[in-house]
Amino acid sequence: MKAAAFSYVKPRSLAETFDLLERHGEGARLLAGGQSLIAALNMRLDTPRMLIDLNGLRELSGIRVDRDTIAIGALTRHRVLELSDDVSRHLPLIHAAMPFVAHAAIRNRGTFGGSIAFADPAAELPACCIALDARFVIRSRAGDRRVAAREFFRGLYETDLRSGEVLAGGEFARSGDPYRYSFQELARRHGDYAIVGVATRARIAAGVLSDVRIAFCGMGPTPMLATAAAAALDGRACSRDVIAHAQASLARDLAPFDDLYQTAATRMHLARVLLGRALAQLTADHEC
Repeated sequence: MKAAAFSYVKPRSLAETFDLLERHGEGARLLAGGQSLIAALNMRLDTPRMLIDLNGLRELSGIRVDRDTIAIGALTRHRVLELSDDVSRHLPLIHAAMPFVAHAAIRNRGTFGGSIAFADPAAELPACCIALDARFVIRSRAGDRRVAAREFFRGLYETDLRSGEVLAGGEFARSGDPYRYSFQELARRHGDYAIVGVATRARIAAGVLSDVRIAFCGMGPTPMLATAAAAALDGRACSRDVIAHAQASLARDLAPFDDLYQTAATRMHLARVLLGRALAQLTADHEC
């Protein structure tokens, strides 16, 4: 099957992009890497009248490190994130997740902003952004606004983006020591969509966990922040009983679903297994 007929334009500025969005409204779609959109067009799951190609907007691409933050532009390719020394040093959780994002050919074209705006609940980057308490920068003719990652994802493939707006990128607090990070994922085959994935961050001092954040992909209509499980770990020394309590607490955090391949019960079991693996990696130097 091939895409239905549409018009195509490649704007040279954000101002021109806003003009096009205003003119074409709901009939327009924004093209970044195209790794999800082009497939949807070819299967006629989406039939826009106008495709607006953002790839000429250099201001939406790149990685910038400031004194306290690191910013990732929406058009930054997955492969750039994967190979970036700045990401490895300052955002080790995202660095750990990148090899799980599809396959190398897709990472060469797919973009940070495309993954975030598409809001696939099985995607790795949205879960990482929630675990890291990122903010997304959204631009429109009226100016910029910033939305916390935990508030950006509203439902299945639904975000806080409004008519006439463009996702410009994400902002993160520079991380690394004294935090530790782990990303774990299970898929039918490496590079496939995740059945379940978990992004974790915590401080550990003298074996005691603090400032714990746990986010799952593949466990609900959006990336899911596991607050009850994090609370079960926060301020406690690492032990098998504490980890088991956190795993049991996931029942209060997650909303797994049945699909063609897995039942909700299987997903919940796998989530507990992955949390156990993540905590084992976080606490590898401590007795549990």
